[in-house]
Amino acid sequence: MAMKDGQILIKDADNTQFTIIKSWSKMKWSRAERMFYGPAEIELLNKLAGIVRLPGPIEAERQRLNQIAQAVDAERMKTDPEPLYKYPVKFPLFKHQTRAANMALITFGLVPPPENRRDVDE
Repeated sequence: MAMKDGQILIKDADNTQFTIIKSWSKMKWSRAERMFYGPAEIELLNKLAGIVRLPGPIEAERQRLNQIAQAVDAERMKTDPEPLYKYPVKFPLFKHQTRAANMALITFGLVPPPENRRDVDE
């Protein structure tokens, strides 16, 4: 198993693994190269982690994506969200707008998830 250019590549899967991965419809089979390939997304990585032990860099990417998803979910549930950035708008944002802007910044990696930020502990 390897990750290259945002794609997960799987060669030498046994029959059971082959059947399981094929049933997900998340990866495509290349006959020429005799391997599965698919996007390195959170759902696929979590499913793969359920059937095999992921290599170090791929597991690190899975944990990073899970951490971002948890931070976005936590931001979604806040009753009084604090802006993570001084947004360039004239009027104060409504709560749902602040939540959405914060979630977008976290999702696109423009600010680290709040658990990793230094100002959370201060």
